[in-house]
Amino acid sequence: MSEVERTLRAEPLRRFKPYPAYKDSGVEWLGKIPAHWEVYALRRKLFREAGSIKIGPFGSALKLEFMAEEGFKVYGQEHVIARDFKRGSKYIDQAKFSELAACEIRPRDIVVTMMGSSGRCAVVPDGIEQGIMDSHLLRIRLPDAELDSRFLALLIDEADYVGDQIGAAGKGAIMHGLNSSIIKSIVLAAPPTDEQFRILEFLDRETARIDALVAKKERLIELLQEKRNALITRAVTKGLGPTVPMKDSGVEWLGEIPAHWEVKPLRWALSVRSGEALSNTEFEPAQEGGLHVAVIGGNGVMGYTSQANIHVPTIAIGRVGALCGNVHLVDPPAWITDNALVVSDIRGFDRAYLGLLLRVLDLNRWASQNAQPLITGGFVKAQVVCVPPVEEQQNIAVFLGRETACIDALVAKIHDAIDRLKELRIALISAAVTGKIDIREEVTA
Repeated sequence: MSEVERTLRAEPLRRFKPYPAYKDSGVEWLGKIPAHWEVYALRRKLFREAGSIKIGPFGSALKLEFMAEEGFKVYGQEHVIARDFKRGSKYIDQAKFSELAACEIRPRDIVVTMMGSSGRCAVVPDGIEQGIMDSHLLRIRLPDAELDSRFLALLIDEADYVGDQIGAAGKGAIMHGLNSSIIKSIVLAAPPTDEQFRILEFLDRETARIDALVAKKERLIELLQEKRNALITRAVTKGLGPTVPMKDSGVEWLGEIPAHWEVKPLRWALSVRSGEALSNTEFEPAQEGGLHVAVIGGNGVMGYTSQANIHVPTIAIGRVGALCGNVHLVDPPAWITDNALVVSDIRGFDRAYLGLLLRVLDLNRWASQNAQPLITGGFVKAQVVCVPPVEEQQNIAVFLGRETACIDALVAKIHDAIDRLKELRIALISAAVTGKIDIREEVTA
C-alpha cells in the first residue's frame, strides 16, 4: 500500500477542518453554510440574459436529412456521458447552423443530459469543434463571473441538496424529466469567486491523486487476469507435470501436448443443440414465489422461471451477438434460452475441464461476422482439442479451481479498494463544494 493510499484510507476527510464560522442560510434544505458564502437563486441572479439556458432543437428542426459528413458538429448525450467532446458525431451545414445558432455550445458552457441517462453534467472544454447540441441536452451559460461554470457543474453533479431540489421539482425522480424550469428553480450556496477557484484547484490535485491510484489498481487487475488466463491455458493444454514427455499435437494452436494425451474433434465427445425461447413475461429478474429455476442466456443467469428444460449438469455456450462464445457450467434445474447452445451427451470429458477447455478455445474469435456474431453447434463440434485421461482432467480442474479462486479473491479485494477510492472521491468533492470542509490553507492563494 502506498503512502498516499495509506493516508487516504486512515483519514479520508478528517484531516480537513470545517470553516471557523457558519450561518443559517435561510433556506430549509440548505441549512447552515460558511458565514461568508452567499445564497444564489438561479432564476433571479444567473439567468438575467436571454439564451443563458437553452434546450436543443426538437422535432423536425434536426432531422437526419439535414445531416452532413462535415461542417458544424452536432453534440449529444454520448459526449457528456463519456466526457469526450472529440469523438465522432453528426454534422450540419452552414445554412442549418445559422438557423439553429441559438443552440450553439461554447467552451465553459455547462451541458446536462435530459433523456436516458438524464442529469449527467459536463463543462464544455476549450478547443472543441464549433457546433450545436441536439434535443437530448440542456445548456447553461453563465452570464456573469460570480459563479464559475465548473463549480456550478460540480454542485449539480455532487451536492445532495441540489439533487433533492431537482428530485422534488421532477416529482420524486431525481433528474427525471429534466427541463429549464427545474434548473431555474435551484437555490444554492457558493463562496466568492476567488475561493471557488481555490476549491477547484484543490479538487484537481486531490482527485488526480485518487485517479492515479485507481488507474494503478485497474492495471493490476489486468495483469492478474492475464496471469489467470495464462495459467488456465497452460494447464489445460500442457498438463500439470513439468517433466512429462511431450509430442507434437499436429494442431497449430495446441503445439506440443503430453505424449499420452489424445487429439480429436469435439464431435466424437458431445452433442450440441440450441436452447429454447422463453418469453420475457415468463421469467423475473429475481427469485420470488415459485420462480426458482435459473434462466440462462449468452451472459449467464438472466432471471428465474418456474419451468426447466435442463435436468442434468451441462454446459451452455453463448450463441449470438456480442456474447457468443461465452461458456457457462449449468446445474439443473435450469432453462437455457435460444440465445445459447446446450452441450449434452458429454463423453470422455470431465465437465469442469471441458468448460475450461472451451473457454481457452475463445470461440468468439471465430464467430461469423455477417449480420451479427454467430456460433453454430456444427462449429463447436468441429473444434479439434486435446483430451487427457479423465482422472487427469479432474486433477487439472481441481488445481485450477484452487489457483483461480486465489486470484479471483485478490481481484475482488482490489475492486473493493477501487470502490472505496471512488466513494472517497465523491465525498471529497461534495464536502468541498458544499462548505463542509475548509480547504483554503491547502491551496496557496
